Amino acid sequence: MFKEKVLAIILAGGKGSRLGILTENRAKPVMPFGGSYRLIDFALSNCVNSQISDVWVIEQYELHSLNEHLSNGRPWDLDRTYGGLQVLPPFENETDGEGGFAEGNADAIYRHIDFIEEFKPDILIVLSADHVYKMDFRDAIKTHLEKKAAVTMVTTRLPKGESASRFGVVETDKNGRIKKFDYKPEKPDGDLITTEIFVYDAKILQTTLKDLSAKKEKLKDYGDELLPLLVEQENVFEHRLKGYWRDVGTVESYWQTQMELLDEKERLFFDDEHWRILTLAAQRVPAFIYTSADVKNSLLSSGCKISGNVSRSVLSSGVIVEKGAEIADSIVLPDAMIEKGVKLKKVIVDAGVKVSKDRAKKIEEVRQNDKNVIIVVGKRKIQNAKNIED
Repeated sequence: MFKEKVLAIILAGGKGSRLGILTENRAKPVMPFGGSYRLIDFALSNCVNSQISDVWVIEQYELHSLNEHLSNGRPWDLDRTYGGLQVLPPFENETDGEGGFAEGNADAIYRHIDFIEEFKPDILIVLSADHVYKMDFRDAIKTHLEKKAAVTMVTTRLPKGESASRFGVVETDKNGRIKKFDYKPEKPDGDLITTEIFVYDAKILQTTLKDLSAKKEKLKDYGDELLPLLVEQENVFEHRLKGYWRDVGTVESYWQTQMELLDEKERLFFDDEHWRILTLAAQRVPAFIYTSADVKNSLLSSGCKISGNVSRSVLSSGVIVEKGAEIADSIVLPDAMIEKGVKLKKVIVDAGVKVSKDRAKKIEEVRQNDKNVIIVVGKRKIQNAKNIED
C-alpha cells in the first residue's frame, strides 16, 4: 500500500430524476441491480478490494433508504472503531454559511471541506455511486503519483451506439496528459470520456475549491468550473480503464446493462472470487421453480417463486410469477408479483408492485405500439422511458 494517506468519497446525493418513478421514494445509489445487488455496492466493494479503508459517503436525497442499506458499513467490513465508513448527511452551520443542500457534486465536496481538512488526506478519490464496474483504484493512484498530477481522471471508451454528450469528454496527448475537457457537450468530438472516478491531490483540490467559492456565489458540478480550471492550470492526466464500465443513470442504460449480464457467451464480469461485490442481502429461502414453469437465460434471486414462463429477464428477491404469466426481456424488482395470464416484454416492474391483467392492458396503452420502448411500472404510475428521458 502507499505511504500517502488516502480518503475515498462516494457522492450519493443525486435525485436520479432520469430514472423516473424508480427513484421517487429511494436514493438512486440503492437501486436494485443484477437481482442481488444495489448500485452503490460496486463503488464500496471496489474500495474495500483496493484496500482503501477510509470511505465517506455524501448523501442528500432519500437518505433514509440509503442509510438502511449502508448498515454502518458492515457488509463491506467497514464498521470499524477507527476509520471505516462515515456517512455525511446534509447539515446546517449558521456560523460560516456552510452545510445545507448541495447544488452539484463540486458543491457537495466543498460543503464538507472542513471535515476533509481535519482528516488531512494526501490523496482524495472521488467516486459516483451509480456506475457498474470493477477496478483496483491502486492502479489509478500509482499513475497519479508517477505523473505528479493535480488530478488523474479515470477514462474509458464508450461502447458503440452510446452518446458521449452525457459525460465529460477529454482529449489527451501521447503521454496521457489531458489537453481538453468538455462537460456534457452537445456535439462531442470523440468517445473518450471520464468515468467519474477522480484521483485528486487533496491540497490542490481544497485550495482550488476555496478559490472558486470566493469568486462564485455558488459552486455546482465539478465539470462546470473545477475540472476545466485544473486542466488549464495544473498537471492533469488520464488513467485508462479498459475493463467493463457502465453508467446506469437512465432507464435505457439501467435496462441495457442488466440485459448484458444475460449474455451466455460472457461470464458475469463481477463473478470473481478474488474481487467480490459485497452487499446487504436479506436472508431468504432459495428460488423455487415449479413444474409448470419454463425459465430460460435469466437471473433468479433468492425467495423467487416461479410458476410461469421467464426468458431473458432479471428477477430480484421474492418475486412471484404465477402460472400462465409470461415475462421476457424484463427486470422485476424485489417482492413484485406478476399475476396469472399477464404477458410482459421489455418492462421494468418496481418493488412490491402487483401486475394484473388490467394493469398489463394499461402498460400496452402507455407503450403506444412502440415495441422497442421500455415501460416502467410503479405502484401508482406507468411511464414510457422515452418520455422520462426527454
